[in-house]
Amino acid sequence: MSDQNYMKLALSLAQKGCGRVNPNPMVGAVIVKDGRIIGMGYHEKYGGPHAERQALASCSESPNGSVMYVTLEPCCHQGKTPPCTEAIIESGISRVVIGSSDPNPVVSGKGIPILRGHGIMVDEGVMKEECDRINEVFFHFIRHNTPYTAMKYAMTMDGKTAAVSGESKWITGEEARRHVHKDRNRYAAIMTGVGTVLADDPLLTCRIEGGRNPVRIICDTSLRTPLSAQVVTTISLARTIIFTCCTNQMLHMPYLEAGCEIFTVPSKNGHVDLNACMKLLGEQKIDSVLLEGGSILNWSALESGIVNKVQAYIAPKLFGGQTAKTPVGGDGVQFPSQAFRLLPPSVTVLGNDILLESEVIPCSQES
Repeated sequence: MSDQNYMKLALSLAQKGCGRVNPNPMVGAVIVKDGRIIGMGYHEKYGGPHAERQALASCSESPNGSVMYVTLEPCCHQGKTPPCTEAIIESGISRVVIGSSDPNPVVSGKGIPILRGHGIMVDEGVMKEECDRINEVFFHFIRHNTPYTAMKYAMTMDGKTAAVSGESKWITGEEARRHVHKDRNRYAAIMTGVGTVLADDPLLTCRIEGGRNPVRIICDTSLRTPLSAQVVTTISLARTIIFTCCTNQMLHMPYLEAGCEIFTVPSKNGHVDLNACMKLLGEQKIDSVLLEGGSILNWSALESGIVNKVQAYIAPKLFGGQTAKTPVGGDGVQFPSQAFRLLPPSVTVLGNDILLESEVIPCSQES
């Protein structure tokens, strides 16, 4: 097998930690000796042993003289676990093949010289693009201290997110909806606006076997979330945070007594300041947000510059109707040159539906 084949295996191992390692990265490691795999491991959960140590612990024989394939540069600092570079050096491994460089300033560019200084051969950048992609959330969070935010919506081929009656269940099919729940497992939090809560009373949980419920975040400027809403009455299922501009402590009390958390933030253009929300979420170590809001919240998120990726689920249907809802509302741009620009999308077919995913180009609006 080639270096690429072993790194592919390490990548598949890394993704087993999806949804459980946040705000740490997903990492996989494979140890090969004389063409035989003798150890494998991955970072299973936040605070647990790193992939390199898991792989070493699983070795069926001495790793002395072997090769380690790891998707991310090994750490060289003391965190919740000891440095992985120490374990690699002590093991007698002779070569380390790395996918991604670690953007963490306490690691980046430091672990590799340590390994080389102990006579270990190091090769970098093997399947770098694929290794980078699985940790786009971690890379953003470690650099900016704010959550990586994906704006998700489902629409018909004529760009409608609901019929003229307001009904939207269901635009896409079961396979597309299952994919959404996989993302709810992957992202640390899910955010919506009070309008969606009032209209749909969503549960905002992950409904896949073995999945993890995201933190539920409600943007509620005037604190209108009903105390009977599912996001309030099912606190035992998932943590619920409400961002509001309402400073009346008496109005906060029923939500706090129900187990919700209230964060008071400034207003911006008549709504909660989303940049302030992101800063507070970063301080809470919430590294990623799946934005499942309505058109007003989507526009506010784009205008605030917090959206990193757009996920558009498109169903082969036409609703029509001048007043039927569309994914992005608000004021909109005045001229085509002011559009929010996206990178070329990836395309995934999900049953009869398709998913377009595009990274947002920062500062893409022209003045």
